[in-house]
Amino acid sequence: MSAETVDRVAVSGSRPSTPPQTSWFEFLLDEMLLEKHLQKTHPDPVPLQLIIQFLEQASKPSVNEQNQVQPPAENRKNRTLKLLALKAAAYLKWDLDVLEKGLTIPVLNMLLNELLCVSKVPPGVKHVDLDLSTLTPTTAMAVIIYNRWAIRTIVLSSFPEKQTKPGPHQMNMLNIVQQEKELTENILSVLKEQAADSIMVLEGALRQKKDFYIHTMRMLDLLAADPSTTNGETESSTAGLRISADELHCQVNYDLGGIFFQQGCSDPLAYEKAREHFRQTRDLLLKLDSTLHVHLDETRLAGYWKACRALTGASEPKDTQLNPYGQINSLIRTHKYPALVEAFMKDNVSFILPNHFRQSVLREFLHKVQQGERALDEVCYKLCVCNAVRDALQGEVISVCFMQMLHKPRKHVLDFLLEVCTRSLDEDRSSETSKKQMAIFLKTLCESLAESQLVFLVTAHKLFMELLTEEERKTLVEPIRKRSATVNLSANPLPNFYDIPDTTSVNIGQLEHQLILCMDARRIRQILIELHNIAEGPFWRVNSKWEVPPDYISVILSIKDDLTKDLVYILMAKGLHCITIKDFAHVRQLFSACLELVTEFSPKLRQVMLNEMLLLEVRAHETAASEGSNVRPPPDLVSRVRGYLEMRIHDLPLRQIVGEECVAFMLNWRENEYLTLQVPQQLVMNNPYIKLGQLLASTCKELPGPKESRRTAKELWEVVVQICSVSNQHKRNSDGRVSLIKQRESSIGILQRSRFITFIKKLREPLVLTTLISLFVRFHSIVRDDIVNEVTAEHLTIWPSTLANMQAVDVEAVAVTVKEIVTYALTLNPNNQSWLITQADIYFVTNQYSAALHFYLQAGAVCSGFFTKAVAPDIYTDQVLKRMIKCCSMLNCHTQVAVLCQFLKEVDYMTAFKALQEQTSHDAMDSFYEYIWDVTILEYLTHIHHKRGETEKRQIAVKAIGQTELNASNPEEVLQLAAQKRKKKFLQAMAKLYF
Repeated sequence: MSAETVDRVAVSGSRPSTPPQTSWFEFLLDEMLLEKHLQKTHPDPVPLQLIIQFLEQASKPSVNEQNQVQPPAENRKNRTLKLLALKAAAYLKWDLDVLEKGLTIPVLNMLLNELLCVSKVPPGVKHVDLDLSTLTPTTAMAVIIYNRWAIRTIVLSSFPEKQTKPGPHQMNMLNIVQQEKELTENILSVLKEQAADSIMVLEGALRQKKDFYIHTMRMLDLLAADPSTTNGETESSTAGLRISADELHCQVNYDLGGIFFQQGCSDPLAYEKAREHFRQTRDLLLKLDSTLHVHLDETRLAGYWKACRALTGASEPKDTQLNPYGQINSLIRTHKYPALVEAFMKDNVSFILPNHFRQSVLREFLHKVQQGERALDEVCYKLCVCNAVRDALQGEVISVCFMQMLHKPRKHVLDFLLEVCTRSLDEDRSSETSKKQMAIFLKTLCESLAESQLVFLVTAHKLFMELLTEEERKTLVEPIRKRSATVNLSANPLPNFYDIPDTTSVNIGQLEHQLILCMDARRIRQILIELHNIAEGPFWRVNSKWEVPPDYISVILSIKDDLTKDLVYILMAKGLHCITIKDFAHVRQLFSACLELVTEFSPKLRQVMLNEMLLLEVRAHETAASEGSNVRPPPDLVSRVRGYLEMRIHDLPLRQIVGEECVAFMLNWRENEYLTLQVPQQLVMNNPYIKLGQLLASTCKELPGPKESRRTAKELWEVVVQICSVSNQHKRNSDGRVSLIKQRESSIGILQRSRFITFIKKLREPLVLTTLISLFVRFHSIVRDDIVNEVTAEHLTIWPSTLANMQAVDVEAVAVTVKEIVTYALTLNPNNQSWLITQADIYFVTNQYSAALHFYLQAGAVCSGFFTKAVAPDIYTDQVLKRMIKCCSMLNCHTQVAVLCQFLKEVDYMTAFKALQEQTSHDAMDSFYEYIWDVTILEYLTHIHHKRGETEKRQIAVKAIGQTELNASNPEEVLQLAAQKRKKKFLQAMAKLYF
């Protein structure tokens, strides 16, 4: 019996009602479990405990047939355990600080030797003889990690350390502790003998200027799947987790400094080496933008530095002062953002920091804002302004970030900008060139501002008055004053869509680039005017990604005016693209402009745009509903949808998808009265989606009605059967005989099956989806003709029980469709108990037992608060329980079978006893005995284990029988409570195994 089982049995009487801790063997059963487990908020056990457990199990000696102790076998189980230990360490990113604190020296030595082995470090070759530059990146990194650990262990072993008691997951007997101590001393002795070699290896690593890569969990999986690729593709230059050369050099310098400082007691010159390595560590720390992969104690580094200076007699008065890079990084690390902005403003005068460094700091803050740190918005705009002024003073191109900020400037931003401009010009030292560049910048700023008030704010500033002559100021300000007066006197302040100037002349390539990027309808027209003034050609072809539906192309291309043709095509194409990315605000602007444009010359295109705008509003509302909104659509939108469905305009291009989504919209918002009673019959006959919508709405209204009211259900059934039917295509051979070529999708259905599935995936009304699932489950059961293994669902009785022409049905299509519909429905509501049971049944009848158990357990979990309450009997019926029992039996989890046999209304002793007779079970066996409450089954267990001579397991069974709450003399309420308690705990444990 394992140590984990002993611990579990020892506390079984006082154990809280929580799922048991995940045991090491569970990770062997499910290769995906480790990664899921480690990604939990508080995984139990933690990664370090898992490493200890995996390596402890992998290093257990074996006993042969002669009862002789043998070294651990090199079998698949042990190889998998070692791989799991490496993956747990990879999850910790090989952080030696963490590994050293949680693992003993022997365990860590075993772990790192496995890392060297999996990295294909040549066995028998000294590391000092290896050329790191010729090794693959992760192989070189494995060598470096091992030798870093070696010298760190030597240093740590020299510190006085309080003796700690061995933990429960390692050794719990004194003689074992003594053995571990001796093993540790032996390892330290070898490490100290090889210390010089380890130092040389790490000094060689400092000469490598390329980035390094370490093994990740995914990479270890690849190596395990195909070991031949170890030095192939998976070990390529970009495989694994990247560690920059500077980060690695910083860490290695720190580790080397520690070993040389420790050697200084016997070799005073070693202090000089230690001091140099610590100096390089400090310089690299200041240089690095990110220290994610650098793990060192900066307080201890400062102490080392002071000690080295004192011991070597060196004196450097500038040591206490950081260089400019260090100052900036220090301000960022300590969140002193006002001081950071002040430093950037001062640098606008001194020009010490290079532009690329300043831009990288801004990018770092912008990234943080994009990740959700909105409090840094102010820092971002201030750094952006400082950088823009610096660019202006140096005559550089102003950044896109700053120009975007000027699209909608705020007064306090302009106030800060003017302050930066003023402080960036030192009255005593500023050159004429700098003043001239600043004057150009201010003029450009005024021309970029759309609001006259903001322009006057700039032109009234003292700096503006000083840098520009009176004539320059007048030339710049006068047009703005006139424009301001015109706007104020105008009754309609917004210009008409056509009143856009067409007098700009720029490079065609630049204009086409702007045309592709622009999302403003007015600006798009202006760009097209400029392009048509300097070149000819259809500009709607500028971007091959611009697409409009084929139904509309001929109508748009028949427009005679080339400019209008380009404009209509591009506005529609951009709008349709925005719909696909759910940017509904831009779609409304683009479509409104297009509608305004076509209204004056084409009634046909006007109706097309109205239809597309209707589709836009339908999709926008459906998107909001899918994201959790419960707001019903406004009556106006419902009325427009009805109007579209009843449209009788001839010679008008209509996209089928508009009608399809309108019908789905009506079903989703339960507009069943309209679909069943008010929609014109002619539309039902001519539009397949309306017919489907009407049948679905009628069937849902009748649920659960009497048999005589199920006419529409039968009609819906016949329509679906035709959709899933096939027709055989025949060909006459040269000898006159007729042969079957292939089966084709029948043309008698109102829709192709693929379009039918697409339509279903636009539905989200639960009752409609339940009806469709019920229909296809019955359909599937009939074509499979397997009474024993039928899939269950709600409302099955409303459908016919036979098919007139079974040979015409595409059986495979029916099976695929039922799976697709149930899977889609569960994406909308993963907690629908009926759908979960149906999904489980689908997996069960197709012999996918593990997946079936997952969904049976999920159905029980969602209705019982993860089994904190009893599962409703209408969910776990006897049929469901028997299917769960068969799943466990087929998975060779026979102890689980025995436990589940108790859940039936009448305990199935025959199946339980037969399962317990199995000597090979793939579950945890005796650890499940605590969930058995039926004394008869426990007595049988005791007998079986006694007969086999399994003393330990028999004792566990006897202990389970001896619990007072299972005494047959107890009141029925006590016995029921004991059973319910064990049911909950067992189902929670099962959920941990199969979720």
